[in-house]
Amino acid sequence: MELSLLLLVFLISSLRCTSLPQNSPQADAFIGTSLQAVAAAHPILQNQPFILVWNMPTANCPQRYNIHLDLGDFHIVENKKERFQGQEMTIFYRDHLGKYPYLSRNGKKVNGGLPQLGDLAAHLSLTVTQLSDLLRPDFRGLAVIDWEEWRPLWETNFGSKMEYRRLSKLLVKQEQPDLSEQTVTSLARQMFEESARKFMEETLQSAVRERPKGFWGFYGFPACFNKNKRKTDKTYTGRCLRGTRQQSDELSWLWAKSSALYPSIYLPQKLAGSADAALMVRHRLLEALRVASRWPYHNNTSHATPVLPYARLAFTHSLTFLSKMDLEHTLGESASLGAAGVILWGELKFAKNKKQCILLRDYIHNVLGPFVRSLRSDAERCSLQLCHGNGRCTRRHLGSGHRLSDSSKHFQQHFMCHCYQGWTGQGCQDKKSESREEED
Repeated sequence: MELSLLLLVFLISSLRCTSLPQNSPQADAFIGTSLQAVAAAHPILQNQPFILVWNMPTANCPQRYNIHLDLGDFHIVENKKERFQGQEMTIFYRDHLGKYPYLSRNGKKVNGGLPQLGDLAAHLSLTVTQLSDLLRPDFRGLAVIDWEEWRPLWETNFGSKMEYRRLSKLLVKQEQPDLSEQTVTSLARQMFEESARKFMEETLQSAVRERPKGFWGFYGFPACFNKNKRKTDKTYTGRCLRGTRQQSDELSWLWAKSSALYPSIYLPQKLAGSADAALMVRHRLLEALRVASRWPYHNNTSHATPVLPYARLAFTHSLTFLSKMDLEHTLGESASLGAAGVILWGELKFAKNKKQCILLRDYIHNVLGPFVRSLRSDAERCSLQLCHGNGRCTRRHLGSGHRLSDSSKHFQQHFMCHCYQGWTGQGCQDKKSESREEED
């Protein structure tokens, strides 16, 4: 498309959609209402309301060092032989799916560097070939695309990602050097966002077409940008950066093509043992759950898109394992808000030698495993006792901080049911008739 035509398109389509005022009581109330507006996502991989999935390259531990992690003993879902990529869980990094355009750390342009310079046709062709080679035709697992070099919305490419904005503007200037700076920026933004959308949207479409029973989505989406205290807050509240909801709304095209959502809830070391960690996780999940209910996969309003956040066993950029309290703030918070599960991720360095494998095994056996077993049991018990097994328990008051426990009275006081598709009633005890479901 010529730049002049792109400019015309930009001017016509420059109006942005609006949303409720961010971080207002009305907006928070809207989130609580919207989570119940459509049925809950059904259990996936296992017939459980809440699951834990292993996505760590730890096969070296049993195969090279004879150190067995015994994940199955704690009901943690894993691929056969602890493979990093398999039929239960697979993740595609930037160089493992198609021809993703990005800038390397030293500034080299890989596959064109910018989305608008990438070869989309070649990318999609290679994507289909790679999917056919890796995943069985009946693949039903979690499938995560991990593209972190750039984000599809112009204004969210800050920090080191500003280079994509700079080069996009330079590209426009090279073709039309007489344009004003404002017009250059507008055109660069338009071209970047259109191309970024095509790469992400059509990659998802191809993946779903090839393996339609998989749960496809992008890692880190939706985002919240709440690591740090907002300038207008006296203390840390965990609330997402201003404008986050509007930005999420602008990505409705992405949510409509995502059959699962995979936000990140990694904890920085500074939040070790802090209640602020729960606030950070809570608001990231609330934004993901809002998106999942408001824009269900393929605009199918019969049930919400499943949300499975990514968590680390250790703090970011470290091998320091989370304490039980930190697990409460991440895994426990996720279960209490009604997530379908959590994916546990870590780098190869967790299995880099025998000593590290022993440390990992001991952590799983003594801390993580018992916590996961108890959490899954509590989520299942609440579902059975409160929702007749036909729904997932969620907090009555999203910000209350109450977590699942083994107390029936606690369930009744602090939790309510989010019914699966086909069920209704306060306790999900009534089966909807087919005609009623069609009307809904």
